Amino acid sequence: MSKADYYELLGVARTCTEAELKSAFRKAAMQHHPDRNPGDTNAEIKFKEVNEAYQCLTDKEKRAAYDRFGHAAFEQGGGGPGGFGGDGFASSMSDIFDDLFGGFGGGRTRGGGNGRERGADLRYNMEIMLEDAFRGKTATIKVPTSVTCEPCAGSGAKAGSKPKTCSTCAGHGRVRAQQGFFAIERTCPTCAGRGQVIDNPCASCSGAGRVTRERSLSVNIPAGVEDGTRIRLSGEGEAGLRGGPSGDLYIFLSIKPHPFFQRDGADLFCQVPISMVKAALGGEVTVRTLDGAESVVKIPDGTQSGRQFKLRGKGMPVLRSREVGDLHIQARVETPQSLTKRQRELLTEFEAESSNKTHPESAGFFAKMKDFFDNISGA
Repeated sequence: MSKADYYELLGVARTCTEAELKSAFRKAAMQHHPDRNPGDTNAEIKFKEVNEAYQCLTDKEKRAAYDRFGHAAFEQGGGGPGGFGGDGFASSMSDIFDDLFGGFGGGRTRGGGNGRERGADLRYNMEIMLEDAFRGKTATIKVPTSVTCEPCAGSGAKAGSKPKTCSTCAGHGRVRAQQGFFAIERTCPTCAGRGQVIDNPCASCSGAGRVTRERSLSVNIPAGVEDGTRIRLSGEGEAGLRGGPSGDLYIFLSIKPHPFFQRDGADLFCQVPISMVKAALGGEVTVRTLDGAESVVKIPDGTQSGRQFKLRGKGMPVLRSREVGDLHIQARVETPQSLTKRQRELLTEFEAESSNKTHPESAGFFAKMKDFFDNISGA
């Protein structure tokens, strides 16, 4: 019986990449694996063929020979694709089958052998005021986290005892196991990849080498931070298992909305209401800047609502820089309300004395509107 084409077995094109080849192999291996098809002889044969095809096509020299001569390249002592004992192939199979079916003890542990594992990184969300971002501050936070167990000094073993080298894996954290017709390497089921076992666990931490505590930490917030700024505190995360290194603590800053100022980068914006009279005649308004100082803004006569005035250097500092943004004051002309009888009389007299020169924008707008619709009607 002629052997099936390797590319057809894996369902890939002859021009496939290594990534496409590996993905196709994973899919086929999962479908035909003996553990998923107990007692199915055909599945075991198919699984063997899939592995043979994958081993050949992942070897550049063998793949080149196969592409040129097909299966004949490995006949008559030509160095067949079989033989599943090689270290490179065993490592590849170990990676694939750990991903597909998991290790004996659950998750994989890379670089095992000393029983120590790095602690997880932690996240802390902190809300600050705009004034804090302007000046910078030092804040104290309380973080519930895992810390090294003091009674066992992080070893996880009861005082007076020590962790022992795992007898199953001889401290390597991984074991070789026969999987069907070839051997693969997996996480040690006895020590879960740590390479050590604890016969007498510490009563305080139950052998983990760490306990949960609330810690107080001092955080320096520099001037100029923006919403979403991340501050990293190295080694202040979760303590490692059995004396392993601690993770890091990441503080994510958010800035509370300010009642008067809006921020855009280093610039600040503020709307200031001014009276209709001051907008018409001109004058001055005094505004407070974010540093608490007072600044006088001159309002020229005829100021329209929405006009902006810039106060240079009165914005936010730029993080880790000497630059400072500007403060933009936007005038918002306020229409008078709750008028007295006399005020109404005065405004009525003013309206009677007004002309197109007094309100050029209004006059121009309505004149253009009239011309527009007159032209449409006459068309």
